[in-house]
Amino acid sequence: MPVSTFTTLRDLLRYAVTRFNAAKLFFGHGTNNALDEAAYLLLHTLHLPLDQLEPFLDAHLLAEEVAALLKVIEQRTTERLPAAYITNEAWLGSYRFYVDQRVIVPRSFIAELIPEQFSPWVADPASITNILDLCTGSGCLPIMLADAFSNAAVDAVDISADALAVARRNVDDYALQDRITLIESDLYANVPDKKYDLIVSNPPYVNSDSMSRLPEEYRREPQIALAGGSDGMDLVRKIVAGAAQLLTNSGLLLVEVGHEREHAEAAFPALELTWLSTSAGDDMAFLVTAEQLQAAMTR
Repeated sequence: MPVSTFTTLRDLLRYAVTRFNAAKLFFGHGTNNALDEAAYLLLHTLHLPLDQLEPFLDAHLLAEEVAALLKVIEQRTTERLPAAYITNEAWLGSYRFYVDQRVIVPRSFIAELIPEQFSPWVADPASITNILDLCTGSGCLPIMLADAFSNAAVDAVDISADALAVARRNVDDYALQDRITLIESDLYANVPDKKYDLIVSNPPYVNSDSMSRLPEEYRREPQIALAGGSDGMDLVRKIVAGAAQLLTNSGLLLVEVGHEREHAEAAFPALELTWLSTSAGDDMAFLVTAEQLQAAMTR
């Protein structure tokens, strides 16, 4: 496509939307439609405010700017890379994180609950002093947790050294080195021998049937961070099984399981899981108290 074909951002936006729709791209990493995805990619590439498209739509573009935008549109269309891997950034609410293909693109329903400090289940946020985040990936949840619970130290665990390298960059960007400790560990294996007020996890939970039908965009992500076994509960079972020994008497375990509520309830028939309300409904994440876990162990 000749660069001279396009003169304004409006031209490129229309072209990008057409390309994305014609290619039947999948949108699930921050946007849910071709227009929003195109606007984000174009504004980011031009170093313009991401929330101000209208003032720039009819601005004339330099030839090198048109070339840069066409390159991004082509990359998103032909490689089917999630936009976050092209821009090396992802957003959770107002938080920006560095990402690349060593980690999955940050997305979490638990993240929606952190600014509210898990109210009403956490009665006194100031009393939270130790938090454990399992399967931390890019480090997004530990950073948000440290921000929400100002008296807490956060241990952030991942089995992937590559993921922890990305998490290190994000922790450093937020200057939280003194409050977040990154630990390479297979779940609880290398976790310090201490008690936690909160254990939080957004683990791999996609069941094997769903894994076989993932869109190409999800296949660009590390599969180890997605696959949860035949019913999606392989790691969740281990997380629940080990939590009682590490929680304080009043501690809480919060686990995200996406669309696997049915499998989660089948996996833990002895536990009355409390399902948390999120933007996607009441099926995406559950809470269990230390008291419940201790009682289940004695049965």
